[in-house]
Amino acid sequence: MNATPVDIVVVEDGDEYITNLTTFVAQGMVYRQAKSGAQACQLIAQRRPDLVYLDMRFDRIPIEDLLGDIVQLTARFNGDLARARRFQQDNQGLFVLRAIRDAGFVGAVILSYDFSAEERRFNALKARDPALRYCPDYADANTIRATILEAVGRA
Repeated sequence: MNATPVDIVVVEDGDEYITNLTTFVAQGMVYRQAKSGAQACQLIAQRRPDLVYLDMRFDRIPIEDLLGDIVQLTARFNGDLARARRFQQDNQGLFVLRAIRDAGFVGAVILSYDFSAEERRFNALKARDPALRYCPDYADANTIRATILEAVGRA
């Protein structure tokens, strides 16, 4: 067994994941937390993690901290700013994923989102990003641990 802890950056707009992970999936793991895409890029630049555990929905941070071009999104939604903003919040994890990849992070990423009803969507994402995995929000500690270890090649 590898004695070096798995270094994980948790990117979320609240504290639920960091609390649950440090409480229930703590053994052999070290965690750092970012509350936005910009903070995630900073943490990753300071020290490359083994894995990024990434929330999908960000609706509790200031809108100016959200990644994504709101002008382009608004145009995509035929000028409906409210729908564009909701899309930006609901899919912020994908904007963060793109930002960390553009910043050079090539390691494993786990999206905390249930893609079981959207397998085609996830398969399309994974085709472009083979290091991507997902773990539903409601997953238990053993499932999360197994997903992390598999993602970093320590299963």
